[in-house]
Amino acid sequence: MNDLDKELLKTINGNFEYNGAYNIRKNGESIGRNITENTNIISKKDKSGLEIHVKENAFQEIIDIPVLITEEGIQETVYNDFYIGKNASVIIVAGCGIHSEYDADAEHDGIHRFYLEEGSEVKYIEKHYAEGEGKGKKTINPVTEIYMGPNSSMEIETSQIKGIDDATRTTKCELQHGAKLVINEKIMTHNSQKAKTVFDVKLDGKNSSAKVTSRAVAIDKSKQIFTSNVIGNDECFGHVECDAIIKDNGKISATPKIVANCTDAMLVHEATIGKIAGEQLVKLMTLGLSKEKAEETIIKGFLN
Repeated sequence: MNDLDKELLKTINGNFEYNGAYNIRKNGESIGRNITENTNIISKKDKSGLEIHVKENAFQEIIDIPVLITEEGIQETVYNDFYIGKNASVIIVAGCGIHSEYDADAEHDGIHRFYLEEGSEVKYIEKHYAEGEGKGKKTINPVTEIYMGPNSSMEIETSQIKGIDDATRTTKCELQHGAKLVINEKIMTHNSQKAKTVFDVKLDGKNSSAKVTSRAVAIDKSKQIFTSNVIGNDECFGHVECDAIIKDNGKISATPKIVANCTDAMLVHEATIGKIAGEQLVKLMTLGLSKEKAEETIIKGFLN
């Protein structure tokens, strides 16, 4: 990897270290891979992507699967399947970084499917970022499918940091009894960018629960659409919350939907969209910040 690759990797993957299980994908090819005693990574034979198997009872396994795009005309769809063994605990760090100085479009569509066996625990961190002066559109369309076994748990932190011109983000989940899901999404768009989020959650088992929180900021002429559909098919708890800030001519629409097919299903949805509060601006500006810097500080705090 060159210096540009390392900077992209740092943005989407933090201080990446070559330990634990990992697969680094760059411009359509794997450029580095490591497996461990408890995690095996296998390339698919029929399509682009990976099978990742974690043994049962594995403890605090760390898996990194970043994607980098730096060449002209890369447009790909990648299928990654994760099989998490019974009572295993795993941290998975994913995401895609695009750097383009070209007029050709760049696109990465990652289809990630998770199969959690009974009692397993997964924390999944996913970041998307794009940069470069090229006129080509930078597109990312992540699809996440989650199938949660009894008493399993999954926490998702997903972020669209900056620079993505067009994105459709789709998450589908099915929870068996006692399964617990927490999703925290953060999206920022600017210029004329577009982003669409779709959450589809089925609470099929008794005492299953899901909490979905989305924080969005739309600046300039950018547009965002948030849609969620949470279905309670047994005694369960579901909560959906969308908080958004619009600035300049940004536009955001939110449609949280809940469906109770059981009298013991408890489902809640909330949506709040508004501009930056004047009180916050005034407070920061009295401390000596310019209006632009004050707005930047408020937005940063909102997304953190």
